[in-house]
Amino acid sequence: MTTDDRAVAAATPTETIPAVVSRAGGRLDGPDSLVDATIAAPGAPTGHDLVVEVQAVSVNPVDVKVRASGNSGGEERVLGWDASGTVLAVGEDVTLFRPGDEVFYAGSLERPGSYAAQQLVDERIVGPKPSTLTHAEAAALPLTSITAWEALFDKLGLTVDSTGSLLVLGAAGGVGSILIQLAKALTGVRVIATASRPESRAWVEALGADAVVDHGADDLDQQILAASPGGVDYVFTSQSKGRIPLFTEVVRPFGEIVAIDDERDLDLLALKSKAISWHWELMFTRPRYGYDLEAQHRALTRIAELVDAGRIRTTLTQALAPLDAARLREAHRIVETGHAVGKIVVSRA
Repeated sequence: MTTDDRAVAAATPTETIPAVVSRAGGRLDGPDSLVDATIAAPGAPTGHDLVVEVQAVSVNPVDVKVRASGNSGGEERVLGWDASGTVLAVGEDVTLFRPGDEVFYAGSLERPGSYAAQQLVDERIVGPKPSTLTHAEAAALPLTSITAWEALFDKLGLTVDSTGSLLVLGAAGGVGSILIQLAKALTGVRVIATASRPESRAWVEALGADAVVDHGADDLDQQILAASPGGVDYVFTSQSKGRIPLFTEVVRPFGEIVAIDDERDLDLLALKSKAISWHWELMFTRPRYGYDLEAQHRALTRIAELVDAGRIRTTLTQALAPLDAARLREAHRIVETGHAVGKIVVSRA
């Protein structure tokens, strides 16, 4: 379909579209946890919104958490916070895209998600899809790339001139997989990755980790200090539970930690003796509060440039099709294990 054809199609949108919805949430094996359905189409976009024809989505831990949290109201919820697709129509205030453009994005928790044939999304949190990637390869990147970007550059304040050592816990996961690449491409830090299985160790080494330590080992602290004598300067963690004693041991004075997990009862006071700074990162904060939205457009645009220049690569490791409830259940099941390497993507074709 040409750009002109898409513009015509957008002018006469369908009233309904296929989607996968969660009616009950809770356990994945529940009959209504993920269900094929027909829902109302987005309609004509207004303001800064785009209507995107979704071609591929990736499944993140947030998908699993939101689904598992339950749905007592019983309404049909469209999950999904990663997508790659084609712009079908644009609102009157849109300046960054036009119908026919290929895009990728992570969306917002406050709006219907990407498990649908079409989705409304604000242009300011959308980036141009890397031209060298398929939709499946591109869909693996947005949420984790924005998270890694904000963690490294907004929270830790790293630059091309930064040196020292960065410890990445859970390095073979979605965020760790892109964070390693960004740190090596855009900063001067040395990356120490944690991994426990042969396949995850091989994965993070291939992504550019300078050293790999076993995060399941009893002597993890000694392995880290052997890799970075005197302690690490920075830590990225998706695995904070029970790790504060480790951090107090291996982080140097005035070091910095950025975390993305949801642990509630962390004794951060233990970090005060070394004046270690703790940062929280949540990539949904900008769309939730309408704060500097276009920063995510700029980050995704830069990610696309880095991909197309061959400096970073997709983190897709497993592709499923078609985009239906059965395949999404399979993807959720893999992510729920907590042992997925890279990203799981579900495509329409």
